[in-house]
Amino acid sequence: MKAVVVSDTDTFSVEEVELAAPKAGEVKVKMVAAGVCHSDLSVINGTIPAKFPFIIGHEGAGIVDEVGDGVTNVKPGDHVILSFVPFCQDCYFCDNGQPYLCEAANKVNMGCQLDGTTRTTKGGEDVQVMNGLGCMAESVVCPSISVVPIDDDIPMEIGALVGCGVTTGVGAALNAAKVQPGTSVAVIGCGGVGLSTIQGAKVAGAKTIIAIDLSPEKLELAKSFGATHGLIADDDLFGNVKGLTEGRGVDYGFEVIGFSKTMELAYNMTRNGGVTTLVGIGKHKDRMSFSALAFPVKAKKLCGCMYGDSNPPEDFPRMLDLYKKGELELDKMITKTYNIDEAPEAFRALEAGENARGVILFN
Repeated sequence: MKAVVVSDTDTFSVEEVELAAPKAGEVKVKMVAAGVCHSDLSVINGTIPAKFPFIIGHEGAGIVDEVGDGVTNVKPGDHVILSFVPFCQDCYFCDNGQPYLCEAANKVNMGCQLDGTTRTTKGGEDVQVMNGLGCMAESVVCPSISVVPIDDDIPMEIGALVGCGVTTGVGAALNAAKVQPGTSVAVIGCGGVGLSTIQGAKVAGAKTIIAIDLSPEKLELAKSFGATHGLIADDDLFGNVKGLTEGRGVDYGFEVIGFSKTMELAYNMTRNGGVTTLVGIGKHKDRMSFSALAFPVKAKKLCGCMYGDSNPPEDFPRMLDLYKKGELELDKMITKTYNIDEAPEAFRALEAGENARGVILFN
């Protein structure tokens, strides 16, 4: 089968690989759609470490082709969304209402299946897969606890977006920050996850939603998704945000890029007693700094947000229900589709900021 394989930092291509049958507790999924996400790019450029060769892709949807022994949650023919965080429903975090921190993720994050082995090879050499998925491939074998069945009438490209960007962004607003009606929100970064955060804030009933980016085109797009204001990130940004919030700053600040400077900016533009939520994934050695005096005195809450603080078996259907009701506008988030051979062009467009979300569609 074809797959997008990263062979070294900044080096990737579409290659032929071999895929073994699923073992006990695993499923084989024929991929239909895979989102082109910045986290995939982070593997390519080395921000997220990986053992090469490595198949990228963690945002996808497809049809179950085969199941291994003991699998009961899905059957062949089911339409499913892949979850890049498994949900074992048995570890400490799952038992304590934090499945987005499921301990099974520690195993698949190494690029293997739960038993520590791989199902994908190239010329006899093991090929690791992103988050135990590697869904930028024509088929995947993954743990059954990494798939959620969905209704057959859901477009697969929509299901793919829910598998990462939508759940991460909407969940950041609804689950992590718990945005309240009538409040003010600022979102730094208007890519796919940022636009989803804006939509989540709108669903929550926020009154003022300030989109912040370097691109005027992205700010206009953000307004079409529910932002009430769009601000260019420049030297006047801090004052402009305060001008829109009676001098206080926003009730909720979100950083959806992954840079320490913009994380600090999100925190600084949040009012005293407000909530700053960090969604973007930064580099390992990047560091934020805050005043040890001001941090407690201003009583702001600073929180990280993993996968929108979601529970995939519950939140995927929830997101799709909001989509069906027209409260989440997901169709227009997909600005371009590609076939797998066009993956290099898809990543070029991602780096250039040309798409809200690009999606690879498989035949």
